[in-house]
Amino acid sequence: MEVGMGIGIGIGMEVGGDLDMQDILVIGYSTRNIVCSARRAGYNVYSIDAFADSDLVKCAAGSKMFDPNEATDVTAISRERMAELINSFGVDFDAIVLGSGFEMMDLTDLTDLPYPILNNPSHVMQEVSDKEKFALKLASIGVVHPYTYHKTNIAMIKYPVMVKPKCAGGGKFNRVVENVGELNSYLDEISNMNVDMGLTINDMLIQEFVSGVPVSVSVISTKQRAVAVAVNEQMIGVPWLTRLSFAYCGNITPFETPYEEMICEMAEDLIMELGLVGSNGVDFMLTYDGPVVIEVNARFQGSMDSVELSTGINLFDAHVKAFAGELIPELQVRPAAKHFAARAVIYAEDRVLIDEKAINGLLKEPVVDIPNVGYVAYLNEPVISVLCVGNTRDDVMANVKESVCNIRDIIGSKNN
Repeated sequence: MEVGMGIGIGIGMEVGGDLDMQDILVIGYSTRNIVCSARRAGYNVYSIDAFADSDLVKCAAGSKMFDPNEATDVTAISRERMAELINSFGVDFDAIVLGSGFEMMDLTDLTDLPYPILNNPSHVMQEVSDKEKFALKLASIGVVHPYTYHKTNIAMIKYPVMVKPKCAGGGKFNRVVENVGELNSYLDEISNMNVDMGLTINDMLIQEFVSGVPVSVSVISTKQRAVAVAVNEQMIGVPWLTRLSFAYCGNITPFETPYEEMICEMAEDLIMELGLVGSNGVDFMLTYDGPVVIEVNARFQGSMDSVELSTGINLFDAHVKAFAGELIPELQVRPAAKHFAARAVIYAEDRVLIDEKAINGLLKEPVVDIPNVGYVAYLNEPVISVLCVGNTRDDVMANVKESVCNIRDIIGSKNN
């Protein structure tokens, strides 16, 4: 690709179907699942992320790591620094894909980076990713969503409520509070947090607490049509994976529910209403009263591994082609699951140091997101993920739990 071909093509714009995509750069907090999917689809893929996991490095034609401060706070990365990192590969990229944590970064005014950005427009991302703005949007179109309170009206709150960041994902800072005392205590805690966390009281949202089964619907869409690819069970705050009550711990695909048709249609309609293109996900809570929309992830989702293993569909290739206005043949109708698949994220229960002996043990398990020798994970930080496939959910979960137990034994002796 000649550099000049990309000029004028910005975030969220469809690229022509005859544009030959080969060299792709993925930028995100953790990009292994996107990079390896792109490699399997035949793309020459490069990566900039916070980890450069060993299995990512094997899939990528080249990879770079953010500095620790940059990885923690995206806003700390200047446009000049981003341009420097991108240009350091010496490659004229055919496109850039922004992953989790970086999906709202606007690169369109970097004139020395004339590459198509295969993500939704930044102004749409702002509306969708800001949970406060998103709640207003859903209310305006009549979609059932947890009621959102304003911090100026604390006296009007009906407890319990969920307090969470407006934009941050992963569930690390989500907290259920039962009364005004607990609410004020948690807001004070946020206010007093180390600034490196990048959160203030103004970044927090207070919503009606909704209980039920957390699920997501993975969707691929062009500007003309959206197709639900899979319904996924979300593993949130699983005690044998994390000590954090609302931390994202992975997915199981498919999730079988009488609401499947309803939530697939709701997800497709919502994605079209929001004007989203490519791979996007809609999170639901399945309550006794029916499905409640929680949020939309307008980017590749953590369920990418389990969806691809379950359906046999390459989501990266489907994403790229969707930006050219094309749905891949497998998505002319909603696909059926071929297998059950699960990804489980294991969090550190104490300080964990990964040395060569630990790596040798870990590689005997069905793992991805494999850290490099010398990696240190602290309490409540992710260490590694397990991927399993089976004919039933029970089979898959039995294999996952066995591997998690083995991994806990392997890394347990490294706590010090």
